[in-house]
Amino acid sequence: MDLSVIIVNYNVKEFLQNLLDSLKKAFHNLETEVIVIDNASDDGSVEILREKYQWVKLIASEKNLGFGAANNLGLELSKGKYILLINPDTIIREDTLEKMIQFFKSTPDAGMAGCKVLNPDGTLQLPCRRGFPGPWTSFTKVTGLSKLFPKSKLFARYNLTYLDENQTYQVDAISGAFMFLKREVYENIGGFDPEFFMYGEDLDLCYRTQQAGFNVYYVHNTEIIHYQGESTRRSNLDETRIFYDAMHKFVHKHFSSSFIVEWILQFAIFLRKLVAFSNVYRLVILSTIADFVLFNTILYTAEHVYLAERGGFPEYTRPWVYIFPALLQILIFGITGVYKKRSLSVLRATLMLTGGFVFISAFTFFFKQYAFSRAVMLITYSSLLIALPLWRFLAKLIFRIGLDENLKKTKTLVVGTSPKAAELAERLKGNISNIHNVIGLIGLSGKEVGNKVNGFSVVGTLGNISKIISEKSISRVIFASDNLSFQDMFITVARCQGLNVDFSVAGSEHDFLVGKSAITMLEDIPLLKVSYNISALPQRILKRIMDIFISLPTLLLIFPFIYLTAKLSKKRGYLTKFILGIPAVLSGKKSLVGPAEIHADNELYLGKPGLTGFWYTEGVDQSDEKEAGKLNIFYARNQNMWMDFEILGKALGKMIFNPEEK
Repeated sequence: MDLSVIIVNYNVKEFLQNLLDSLKKAFHNLETEVIVIDNASDDGSVEILREKYQWVKLIASEKNLGFGAANNLGLELSKGKYILLINPDTIIREDTLEKMIQFFKSTPDAGMAGCKVLNPDGTLQLPCRRGFPGPWTSFTKVTGLSKLFPKSKLFARYNLTYLDENQTYQVDAISGAFMFLKREVYENIGGFDPEFFMYGEDLDLCYRTQQAGFNVYYVHNTEIIHYQGESTRRSNLDETRIFYDAMHKFVHKHFSSSFIVEWILQFAIFLRKLVAFSNVYRLVILSTIADFVLFNTILYTAEHVYLAERGGFPEYTRPWVYIFPALLQILIFGITGVYKKRSLSVLRATLMLTGGFVFISAFTFFFKQYAFSRAVMLITYSSLLIALPLWRFLAKLIFRIGLDENLKKTKTLVVGTSPKAAELAERLKGNISNIHNVIGLIGLSGKEVGNKVNGFSVVGTLGNISKIISEKSISRVIFASDNLSFQDMFITVARCQGLNVDFSVAGSEHDFLVGKSAITMLEDIPLLKVSYNISALPQRILKRIMDIFISLPTLLLIFPFIYLTAKLSKKRGYLTKFILGIPAVLSGKKSLVGPAEIHADNELYLGKPGLTGFWYTEGVDQSDEKEAGKLNIFYARNQNMWMDFEILGKALGKMIFNPEEK
């Protein structure tokens, strides 16, 4: 047998299916076997393998054995002259296996080799060629010197970024995502060290390979795409600690471990955890700091304005008078959910300031020695009611901080012109979990450009896809053609490197998409009679208050002039139409922001028709009832006051700067 392919799977059945499909296309005339070891997945991986991939040899473990131990089970069963250890969250080119075998035949001293490993955006995944983490290499990685000087041979030894990625050469180690080795190596050194649960076992295997007299190579002329970290994302493992513990174990096993090395690695664990925590909660941290500084700035100002003649607060209260009230208000914000990882709450912050004022006032009632001046507290909280919501509002409006990314429409291209590709595009339009603007289809031949498939235009080919992505600001490309080779996919990804576009691959049945660190399911979603945000009583009250608050001054100050202008002119732009609709908003027939008026039969309450809405800001043809209906449902599910402000601001900008005749 020529080749044994061993895959360890844990809860990534969608990725695994795409890998198996790409492997099958790469086998050609090779005599192969595929062994999948499932590490107690609970996502249906085992069931789908038994149902759809009966040619795969399956080992279904009842517990998670870890990466190395699970691979060892496959290695014991393998019979191939060559062995490929590959992660399930990868896809390979049609020529990858062939080129790797050719490399081994032409390089007798090679015992193990890895190919070029790409990220989903086409950039090189650095761990595919590495140096061993000795004391100096570990120090430069932990301190960031390797990133600061990526072209330095002295500082960039761990990821070897000073070497040309388009050359083949010997390296210390390769990535466990793709390890190609001779059977002779396995028979000589055995499998993975089971002491390494995850991470480090690939370094250990590479080290022992070289100790046995074989060389390890990085091969540049073929590549795979690796959606890194999917299995760990779907587990409760502390991957940062496991990674650095593995590095420590490797150093302790193969180098003379010292106090300095141990200190560096333990410090790395703490530092990386701190950075990871700060990155996840950066908006919470920044919001807390901003609120603390603003609170005390206003309190200090109020003190020196109102208590100037008395010399301000007594000396024995400093600095506590500036610490405790601010911390108490921040604590109230934290308990009531004002601070969120990805969004800034304007309304909740305003409400909880009132709660904070009541609480602090009650506190000073019981501790009268701290009740220096009710006037200072009134001035402070009156100012805070403006300042704290205002900075959040401006952060959203000007700097786009704290906005929900899911509310942004994704401009999408679908690669393929078959009826199935057009059906996928239709399902994307109808998916109410995300807003997809399908710009068109990408054909495989120039003859197809200009044609229409089930209403979708063929806007280009793979040859000029990068130009289309740039011109139309595309953010997602989905490969959905059964006739498209994986090699063409890789070439396309490489051409578009640097364009900030996410490439996804549709599953064989086009019922899921494998993309950048995410799986998107595309099953049909029944529109049941459920309650969306817009039907909740508090949201309806707030929405009505907003409508009246904005419409009343507009009616008094702007409406008369627009009305007279409209009477004198037959041309009515969208802004004119919007202002003339204000009376309908005040009467309660319409809302400033809401769903489009369509005549689809739907018992679900989606809100009052809007003078504007997603249907206007996203330029949807209202005659397309399916598209408009999908946006209506998306809006109803996610509606809140800030979303209404966001849509209204975007719509007014569009009306003023891009007027449309109606």
